Amino acid sequence: MTMFSTGILVLTSPLHTLPLRIAPVLSSAAQLVERTLYVHLHPGLNLGSGSQPRPVFIPPVVDLSALITRLYSNAADVCGHLDVRVLLTNVRAQSAACSGTTIPNCPFPTPQSLCHSPEVVLTDFPLQDPGQSHQVTQCLQRYTGHCYVCSPSLQSVLLHPQLMRLQEKEEGLKESEEKAEPLETYSDVVVGGTFDRLHGAHKTLLNISCLLANRRFLIGVCDQAMLKKGSTPRRPLKSIFFPALEKVLKELVEPYSLRTQRLQEFVEDIKPSLQVEIVPLDDPYGVSVVDPLLECIVVSEETRKGGLAVNKKRIENGLPALVLHEIQLLKDAHHTETEEEKISSSSLRSRLLGTLLTPPKDASHIAPLPYVIGLTGGSGSGKSSIARQLEALGAVRIDCDKLGHEVYQPGTAAYHRVLEEFGSDLLNGDKTINRRVLGRKVFGNQERLKALTDIVWPEIALLVKNRISQAREEGKQVCVLDAAVLLEAGWTDMVHEVWVTVIPEEEAVLRITERDSVTPEDALRRLQSQWSNSKQVRHANVVLSTLWEPEVTRKQVLKAWNLLQKRIQHRQERHALVTTSSQL
Repeated sequence: MTMFSTGILVLTSPLHTLPLRIAPVLSSAAQLVERTLYVHLHPGLNLGSGSQPRPVFIPPVVDLSALITRLYSNAADVCGHLDVRVLLTNVRAQSAACSGTTIPNCPFPTPQSLCHSPEVVLTDFPLQDPGQSHQVTQCLQRYTGHCYVCSPSLQSVLLHPQLMRLQEKEEGLKESEEKAEPLETYSDVVVGGTFDRLHGAHKTLLNISCLLANRRFLIGVCDQAMLKKGSTPRRPLKSIFFPALEKVLKELVEPYSLRTQRLQEFVEDIKPSLQVEIVPLDDPYGVSVVDPLLECIVVSEETRKGGLAVNKKRIENGLPALVLHEIQLLKDAHHTETEEEKISSSSLRSRLLGTLLTPPKDASHIAPLPYVIGLTGGSGSGKSSIARQLEALGAVRIDCDKLGHEVYQPGTAAYHRVLEEFGSDLLNGDKTINRRVLGRKVFGNQERLKALTDIVWPEIALLVKNRISQAREEGKQVCVLDAAVLLEAGWTDMVHEVWVTVIPEEEAVLRITERDSVTPEDALRRLQSQWSNSKQVRHANVVLSTLWEPEVTRKQVLKAWNLLQKRIQHRQERHALVTTSSQL
């Protein structure tokens, strides 16, 4: 079966029957489209009349809003891998359609360009006569080409054979005789959020906001600085747009520029006529409390109280209150015990743990085996417990903390150089170096600390290389370099991949105080002297977290290990292929 990167689905069924059809239609479409699926709504479109139908405006009604919610909910359940986008260019109140022109219905004066050009057009149109198949597909192609800029080789597919089983159920549905309830629309609409890894719940919020907005759509987006403000356990920062900014795995939140770019592309696709303004949120309210032109704010069930708080602030500022339009939260049918029941970015980020986030850098300067993982993380992050789990799975663990003790032993090169640099008053009675005394000499003095690490780190690196060579001679496949200073010391040139373990700062403080019997202030100072989670994650190929129960961590590590084995196997197969080709 031919697969297409991008497709467009033209839904022709009446609104009252579409809810029954959405899931099977999307399931059928997912067998043909693998990346982006646009959805164009034209209830009642007749592709089999013999004459060429034209696109018309359809009015915004309450049923349409409910349909959009249902569509994204079903999409998350049956085709979560697809980027589904419901297009609204042809949705407008009749009184507003084509104002100032002589054409009564003209949603597409010229074909609309989309971010991704459709290669195939699909439809749920019920074919009554199989002999009409060619005529209907040709009619569908012409109709779609009138609406959107498509691939020159656009193909069309009728999904009706897969939908035949629905006909009996649909026959029992009678279209309501009552006139469809119109949806109240507004000139200027505002929403806000983090919008990390744009998912079905985000798209529902954005689509319905676009449905409500006639002129301007204002989107407040939480920036990186705003995320950082919510990191203290004693004062969690709340926002009107999201219940708490203590985001789970906030280190994995996409950069602000990428999130806004994806938002812009999405909204331009679904309703290009809108004036779209995307602004950073640098406080819990944003521009929603100062913009006099705003008329409506779109909230969810969990942010309704925030919407009320916005109106309180607006009234204090002498501005009219906004209409609160509330949408439903979408349930996540695939959530685990540690994830939220709703579709959320936090769940999506947690599913990234253990997976390859960025491809490894070129490591052709080191031997292909053993494959070396550089594992690092801040104090209290659980890095060493993960290293021990990887060791149990078959990896050779190289403990850099132990090697650090070795380089200070009497008689070593580092031993003599440290005494020369810092003085013989470091010595214990047995001639060993008192590392606590040494620590006091370098604490808070970056210049003296650098003098020490310039002596010690290269010596540790030599011991690491010796351990890796020993593992190679023993035929080992994987080594794990357990190193708190992997990145600071520049040891990434010894590893194939960098794995980073992260936990929230407040959790790390609790663990350090319990483990080392120090004050929370001392624990915090220790953490702040190290690289931040975010800085470490920027260098990571794989990220792990021990924030949850040990069993959750175990599954996470096992996933990471299994995926690693596949990468190593693929690498070996590719190397063997190259070697064979060079010998021909």
